[in-house]
Amino acid sequence: MIAVAPQERVLQAFGEAVGTLIDDFDLIDALHRLCARGVELLDVTAVGIMLAGPHGDLQVLAASDERTGVLELFGLQSEEGPCAESYRSGEALVNAGLAAPDGTARYPLFAERARQAGYATAHALPLRLRQRSIGAIGMLHAGPHTLDPEGVRLGRTLADVATLAVLQQHTIEQGNVERAQVQAALVSRTVIEQAKGVLAEHWTTGVDEAFDALRGYARRHGERLADVARGIIDGTLGTEALR
Repeated sequence: MIAVAPQERVLQAFGEAVGTLIDDFDLIDALHRLCARGVELLDVTAVGIMLAGPHGDLQVLAASDERTGVLELFGLQSEEGPCAESYRSGEALVNAGLAAPDGTARYPLFAERARQAGYATAHALPLRLRQRSIGAIGMLHAGPHTLDPEGVRLGRTLADVATLAVLQQHTIEQGNVERAQVQAALVSRTVIEQAKGVLAEHWTTGVDEAFDALRGYARRHGERLADVARGIIDGTLGTEALR
């Protein structure tokens, strides 16, 4: 069972999340922080947020851990895995063991990769806008893990906040999510990934450190993560400026 989070931690987490929706904000950074809070509040190992692209394929938008292996594991769920199933069904999928007693698994490819990475349990909840799904929030745990009803309710709230964050950057017209906004969010994630790779290679360091450097520079200078990443890629911002 998950440990019950103290009320103060829950209020702090959602106060922080709601605060980002009041003024102009950096979507990717806000969702990254939401994922990190999810790890604390739900007592899981990793949390990822996936958004459906224009053609309905799930793509990773943010994760609590920026290591390539973790991002790839969430990305593997674009077609198979708890996130893909939760997105398609619009229902929560919790306490999914990644290895059945007979050696088979519900999601063969995903389960095998997840086990190799050291995970044993997965959960997923849809990002819901009225009666349709626009993505999913996924959780992975390194050992056996049970998400109880209270945990599911908390997970649904995280999913709702993530949905509001995605919709915040542009208004909703006639109840539909603007496809352009969804595509812009996914493009921003791609640009950040490219910049992480540039920095990691240039500094001979890990992508976590590269992401922290991007994020730190963006916060210090009041810029968006994606804009800083574009500066690194097109050469208008020197890598040493991020040190």
